[in-house]
Amino acid sequence: IFTSESKWEAFKIIISAGAIALFIRTFFFQPFTIPSGSMIPTLLIGDFIFVSQYKYGYSRHSLPFSLPVIKSRIFGKKPKRGDVVVFKTPNDNRTDYVKTLIGLPGDRIQINKGLLYINDVPVKRDNILNSSFQEHNKYLNEYDFVEILPNGKKHIIRELKGDKSSTDNTIVYTVPENNFFLMGDNRDNSIDSRVLNYVGFVPFENLVGKAEIIFFSLD
Repeated sequence: IFTSESKWEAFKIIISAGAIALFIRTFFFQPFTIPSGSMIPTLLIGDFIFVSQYKYGYSRHSLPFSLPVIKSRIFGKKPKRGDVVVFKTPNDNRTDYVKTLIGLPGDRIQINKGLLYINDVPVKRDNILNSSFQEHNKYLNEYDFVEILPNGKKHIIRELKGDKSSTDNTIVYTVPENNFFLMGDNRDNSIDSRVLNYVGFVPFENLVGKAEIIFFSLD
């Protein structure tokens, strides 16, 4: 039998635990699940990841339900090319996407016959089968490449043969100030900044945080 005093103690414990969880989720780490294959082979459908909230500072999207308490980003720290980033899509400022950051403010980005160009320079890539880049991932195959970004950051992309996708041959995108250009590693199966009427350039304010670790995978 629960007394009124024991019920009050249980209630205080629940409230305290909730407050601690909210504090950690807002200021430190937030869990996300991967709903699509746009980041294969880097992230698989059903992967659970931890995203660091503090890496880029805080905006209203750091808060639950994107409450408009924070007017502009505070303690802002600029992301680096090659970071895997969770962000709110500019289309609705509500949907969470996770992509790799490719373009910084002022960059010119273009994809020509499936090959990424940054500031008119083709980005070097090696077929994963011929690369010395070691990665233990059973999902790697002949369509996977190690892409080496201008800052030396290496990551794996998947590019199917044929270059027939509309996102394999694009216009030149010039990234505006305080915006970023993000792309999925599964290049032929990703709605990202190449699709201007849905994602397009992502404002700094829309960045939620940096994906740090896979803490659970369904596979």
